[in-house]
Amino acid sequence: RKERPTGSTHFGDADWDEEQVDEIGDATWGEVAKACCVHDAKEWGKIFVGACAALFFLYFFLVSLELMGSAAKVLGGCKAGGLMSDDTNPVAGLVIGELATALVQSSSTTTSIIVSLVGAEAVSVNTGIYLVMGANIGTSVTNTIVSMGQMADGAQLERAFAGATVHDIFNLLSVAILFPLEIISHYLYHLTKAMLPDNVKDGEAWSGPIKKIVSPLSDKILKSNKDVIKDIATGKVESCDTYYPVLCLDGIEDYKHCASKCDKDAGEEVGVD
Repeated sequence: RKERPTGSTHFGDADWDEEQVDEIGDATWGEVAKACCVHDAKEWGKIFVGACAALFFLYFFLVSLELMGSAAKVLGGCKAGGLMSDDTNPVAGLVIGELATALVQSSSTTTSIIVSLVGAEAVSVNTGIYLVMGANIGTSVTNTIVSMGQMADGAQLERAFAGATVHDIFNLLSVAILFPLEIISHYLYHLTKAMLPDNVKDGEAWSGPIKKIVSPLSDKILKSNKDVIKDIATGKVESCDTYYPVLCLDGIEDYKHCASKCDKDAGEEVGVD
């Protein structure tokens, strides 16, 4: 450190333990770049292995989140679908969005279902806005549950719960401000109407890049049928009992053959068409 013009300290210096805080100077950008980017072959090898390990565990972390969402859809999808309808006032729509998200443990799932219902004209755009606001509040349940996973360490639990609370307060304050403004002026409805493109084809959908990366593995473990929730919400079926027993086409037991749609109005038969 003493040989450097700025007197800055680097981890690993021989006099690391002897330094005082008031004696340490600020590092130059050149020193920072050299400390961060100048390594020998062995150090670069360690960095590469560490980066690969981080990406490996990050991928399986994302897979676990996808599986958690799919499991919640399977276990609570029927109840969540039964909650959603167009016959609701703004406050009821907000609460329904919260409950549906709490059941499926995924605000993105609830939001995608709401978008599908609006597209199918089962729910109006105005009602859908309130449902989405409720979904953003309902996701607070998920981060609180995750923070409780740190109960083994009191300090970690405190920090995790504080982080979850910040997320909760942000969502609550956002809805507290935007919800009454939407009721009074319907500005979000008019804004979305102005943003609507001139030509939209039927069946158009957008799939995020992370979804494309994670789905190949997660779908081999568990894949939920989102149409169950939508069919119950639109009243196409009365309950989940309609889907049982499961009949697979051509005797092949996979998602494509066992979750195929049948249009009874077109004369198709379950397990045949």
